[in-house]
Amino acid sequence: MDIQTDVVIVGTGVGGLYAALHLPPDRRICMITKSDLESSDSFLAQGGICVLRDGDDYDSYFEDTMRAGHYENRKESVAIMIRSSRDVIARLVALGVDFEKRDGAFVYTREGAHSRPRILFHEDITGAEITGKLLARVKELPNVTLYEYTTMTDWLVEDGVCRGIVAEGAGGTVHIRAGDTILASGGIGGTYRHSTNFPHLTGDAIELAKKYGVRLEHLDYVQIHPTTFYSEKPGRRFLISESVRGEGAVLYNKNGQRFVNELLPRDRVTAAIYKQMEEDQTAHVWLSMEAIPRETIIGHFPHIYEHCRAEGYDVTKEWIPVVPAQHYFMGGIWVDAYSRTSMAHLYAVGETSCNGVHGANRLASNSLLESMVFAERAARDIGGKRDE
Repeated sequence: MDIQTDVVIVGTGVGGLYAALHLPPDRRICMITKSDLESSDSFLAQGGICVLRDGDDYDSYFEDTMRAGHYENRKESVAIMIRSSRDVIARLVALGVDFEKRDGAFVYTREGAHSRPRILFHEDITGAEITGKLLARVKELPNVTLYEYTTMTDWLVEDGVCRGIVAEGAGGTVHIRAGDTILASGGIGGTYRHSTNFPHLTGDAIELAKKYGVRLEHLDYVQIHPTTFYSEKPGRRFLISESVRGEGAVLYNKNGQRFVNELLPRDRVTAAIYKQMEEDQTAHVWLSMEAIPRETIIGHFPHIYEHCRAEGYDVTKEWIPVVPAQHYFMGGIWVDAYSRTSMAHLYAVGETSCNGVHGANRLASNSLLESMVFAERAARDIGGKRDE
């Protein structure tokens, strides 16, 4: 089976969806996803999305991102992301995304390694709010065709140029021929025993990049999130958002003693937890939300509250067991400032790509923003409108 289209997008998370919304309306777009449309990690993001609050915030936001990334970030990419952030938020609001407001003004929360509150949120399901609204808008586009349960297995490459992909779906093998291909297929969490990612995210694009000699970068840059709900059940680990610690939650060892500054960058908090677990000879540490008012917990973190209740813990009264788990991939397929890979007519966005924004360690809540900023830039490049 052959499909001829103008653009094929692999993945239906925020990167793929935002790209589709910014491609010219006269382009035929084919989007595939390995599972169902809502099983992307974008739907799982809890904490929020960063935004430049005002002109005075630029230097501190830039420094926070660089410091968290151990100054291995690509400065050009960081600058592009930050300066594009307010336009992205305005676009999301126009598309129907509902961020928390008070008296008509945005409410900002703070997370680890941020020097000030600059994160917009929707309860503790910001990713679902943003991705769900983007998906709804994409479904309205007459030039987009969506295919679920369709797995990319190869690329169509002719004379070193990408001409589309090969995929496996319910009807068998399909060759999707396209003028341009955007890889937005997510991370590598499915290759780990303990991960917050969906298990079907196994780095398919990375393996194909190796096959065709497409440039890769920093494949060892893997972020471990310090706080996921500890469970002995198999499957994906439930994230306890960094916003919880930003609002005042603290970490305790088995003796009820604090052992780390909870607002340090993720890699440093993770290292401290692993060290404490080794000293205590335990499989987890404890997270206490006692300092957070009950109304804040119920209003800001309702889904975390309900999940923990289902597991037998009332976070308004009890500590919960937490453990680090694989969370995010900072490396990936090397791309330039317009998300172009080293192969002609092949783009990569989101966690699949490495544009250098995150350096060696991602700053909390930069992922959704980064994905959309560079997805839009890919779409503009494909549409011939990169400088508009």
